[in-house]
Amino acid sequence: MKPLLRKYSEELENLERSGNLRSLKKLSDLDCKVNLSSNDYLGVSKKNIPRPKGNSFGSGSSRLLTGNFSEYDLLEEELEKLYENSALFFNSGYHANIGILSALSGKSDLILSDKLNHASIIDGIRLSNAEYIRFKHLDYRHLEDILINKRDQYDRVFIVSESVFSMDGDEADLSKLVELKKKYNCFLYLDEAHSLGVRGTKGLGLAEEQNFIQDIDLLVGTFGKAMNSIGAFVICDPIIKKYLINKMRSLIFTTALPPIVISWNYIMLRTIVKMRMEREHLTFLADKLRNKLIELGLKTDGSSNIVPVIIGDSQKCVNLADHLQKKGFLVFPIRPPAVPAGTSRLRLSLCADMDWEDIQDLPMLIKDFCHEN
Repeated sequence: MKPLLRKYSEELENLERSGNLRSLKKLSDLDCKVNLSSNDYLGVSKKNIPRPKGNSFGSGSSRLLTGNFSEYDLLEEELEKLYENSALFFNSGYHANIGILSALSGKSDLILSDKLNHASIIDGIRLSNAEYIRFKHLDYRHLEDILINKRDQYDRVFIVSESVFSMDGDEADLSKLVELKKKYNCFLYLDEAHSLGVRGTKGLGLAEEQNFIQDIDLLVGTFGKAMNSIGAFVICDPIIKKYLINKMRSLIFTTALPPIVISWNYIMLRTIVKMRMEREHLTFLADKLRNKLIELGLKTDGSSNIVPVIIGDSQKCVNLADHLQKKGFLVFPIRPPAVPAGTSRLRLSLCADMDWEDIQDLPMLIKDFCHEN
């Protein structure tokens, strides 16, 4: 082995010993009938939805050059009608989260981030020149203590949270976040990735469900989950939109998505607002599964269609996922660093095209495996 490669090899060996080594799976080799690892929350991939025709599969340039096709205008105008504020589209949720905060904040600013915010948000914070502090997960007393002690030392303060958290399936208290942002004159940044499509009367997310859309300064949504596509957007003041177009590096220096993708996003956006029955069914499934897990003494959390089952040990979690795959359930282990050490878990991602009969055996299968191992 080349000396330069030895350190990498040793790190891989350590990952394997701890049960945290990852590999790419060939899904064609897995004989699973129920997919519990998908973000296609509304099951739109199996619906007969007309596909866009006549659009280019390439854009050829960034949006600031020749890549800003009319399809972008149509999509952003539709978002602006729904949210009643300015909208700006990005290539992905990752592009949004690494670019917005790094563009808007500077050395005289402070970012306060929930400790369990997504890695893309943390990367965006690190790319900024602002000071930052992570407050304890959903601990708004801790957040306010920081604001009491720090707010006056900075020009601008950004409070950053997800609405539904991706690994625990729990929810932010939007009423408290809005209260604090008003009380201490802060910007509120809310990532709605895992609530868009599945929460609210029109599927616009937790902010719609709780009637706080107009109180969120930077509302980020993604097309990569419930809308079964790719891309993201921010809802914001027109001044912020204009500023991001001029300053946001992950928007300026990337090739635009092709028009056919933007047309598909437009179709999906207009489709999900009508899928109220799917949202209600998804809530029913999640509540029933979570209650059954609790009844069997299994450790779970949250209140959304993301249902975690906390196993703890990484290798045991890997073995359980393999066991469930053999039983027909497409489940993968979630291990550090995606979750804190000692909290490896199954992340059961429920979708509206499932029925209770599809998953009713799952809780007892997990219970029996944990008891025997």
